[in-house]
Formats: sequence, structure tokens, C-alpha cells
Amino acid sequence: MEEDEGGSVLTASVCGGPKADAQLMLTCFGKPTLSYDLGAAGAQLEPGISASFVFKAGGKAVTKTLELEAMYNYFTVQMDSADPLLDLLRANGEITVASDKYGENSFSLGGSSAAIGKVLAECGKASSDGD
Repeated sequence: MEEDEGGSVLTASVCGGPKADAQLMLTCFGKPTLSYDLGAAGAQLEPGISASFVFKAGGKAVTKTLELEAMYNYFTVQMDSADPLLDLLRANGEITVASDKYGENSFSLGGSSAAIGKVLAECGKASSDGD
């Protein structure tokens, strides 16, 4: 559980990158939401921007455009529960996130399938409450 302005939010997260200051976080804000904190590389980001990132794991790649969340200074994208990126994040081994402008970071996916399953289960509960 991590704290958000609305209270506690179930979050699956992993740190990575050369300084272990980059972070991938999966939460449920109505839909599964992936956040990518660039760490030190993201210190000078301009509000209102978006960027294309390539996520690579297990010989597969998924490209997504992520929008900068200005309040937290990390990139986010909302997905549905059948998004191919979620399948990629459930793989074993490692995922690499790359962008021409922001470089590349790698993250371990050990235990990701169980953690993502818990977050998606919470998303399922929230969406079935008649939102």
C-alpha cells in the first residue's frame, strides 16, 4: 500500500535503472494505471509533455505513449485489463523501458505476476461497485 492524495492505494512497484532510482508502479485509478518515474533523469521535465516508450521483455516489445503527471513528475498511462503491456509486465526475468529522449532503464520482474494480479483484483472490485 502506498499513500496517494485520496488515501491508501494498492501498488505493485519495482525500482531499477543504473542508480536504482527509477521506478515502475502499477496502481488502480478506475483502470490499471502504469506510472514510470525516471528517477534522476526526470528532474528537468516540462509539464504537459508526453513521450513514447518501448517496453521489452521475453523477446516481445510493446510501445506506449505516456503522459507526464505534473504533480508527481512521472509518466503515466491507463490500460484495460487485457492490455498486452500487462502481459509483458507479468513475464519472468527483466523488462527494459526505453525512449529516444530519456534513455533506457531495466527492472527485475521477479514476483511481478502475483503483485500485478493483486492490483488487478482490486481494480475489478472497484469497477464492479457501479462506478
